[in-house]
Amino acid sequence: MKDTLPPAANAGKFLDPYRTAKGEERAHVALSDPQTLWFNTGTLCNIACVNCYIDSSPTNDALVYLTADEVSGYLDQLETRNWGVREIGFTGGEPFMNPEMCEMMARSLARGYEVLVLTNAMRPMMRKSVRADLADLIAQYGDKITFRISLDHWSEAQHDEIRGKGGFAKTLEGMGWLRDQGARLAVAGRMLWQESEAEAREAFAELFKAHGFDISAADPGRTVLFPEMDVNVEVPEITTACWGILNKKPTDVMCASSRMVVKHKGAVTPSVIACTLLPYAPEFDMGATLEEAEKPVQLNHPHCAKFCVLGGASCSA
Repeated sequence: MKDTLPPAANAGKFLDPYRTAKGEERAHVALSDPQTLWFNTGTLCNIACVNCYIDSSPTNDALVYLTADEVSGYLDQLETRNWGVREIGFTGGEPFMNPEMCEMMARSLARGYEVLVLTNAMRPMMRKSVRADLADLIAQYGDKITFRISLDHWSEAQHDEIRGKGGFAKTLEGMGWLRDQGARLAVAGRMLWQESEAEAREAFAELFKAHGFDISAADPGRTVLFPEMDVNVEVPEITTACWGILNKKPTDVMCASSRMVVKHKGAVTPSVIACTLLPYAPEFDMGATLEEAEKPVQLNHPHCAKFCVLGGASCSA
């Protein structure tokens, strides 16, 4: 799978968790303010997107379905460890491929957490039984649930270039159904095309207005535009000196505030991963428990530099 070794463009880098290729002390990030616990519900997806960072597809079950009971076990651990998390996030794959997805949402909401679901809003979510469960959850919990819809671009042609012909229309249909239930919506797009962020946000705003979607295109928490994660591009290693040079703090990086639970195919139990972007990198697997996952994270991957420290992106709101 991806992310197990540095690509050729970064040969010689990201090998030692504590020292860079130049021998400088590598930056690390402590879990200082946990806000989001993510659950990867499984890598199976109804579509196969170009450049999917996690290789989700209709055939990839490298991360198998989590169960609602496994999720409950980690919710118990949150209380025991007193993390103070406010949000439970669900990602995939396509989360609604997992037959226990709505039950996992319900259990998280019943404990008082906000819930964030990353979905393409296509056929798995639009099954009759799923819509019935979601309608009940939305009616009961309202804005405690946010559906962040994968809409790679504001134009049909560009979106379908990534997700396949007809994907844009199907996603808008799902968004329309969620809108009509009164659901809180957000969008995740990509910065792949030759347009500025300001131009992209203006175009998304026009799309949202045309379809009656109550989403602020100007709010980076509601319209999230991710930088492209091209592992073949050379990136610098992040040293302890970089914080001052870049005028950033370790608390700005998402591993300061989140962890992700996954279950690898063939594993007896789930495990906790330092970063939502690196589910296949063994050095970012922190162990089976939240207690084990409290140790600092060494920024020992190209994504740590390009996506998080330099790109400033976050998977949570």
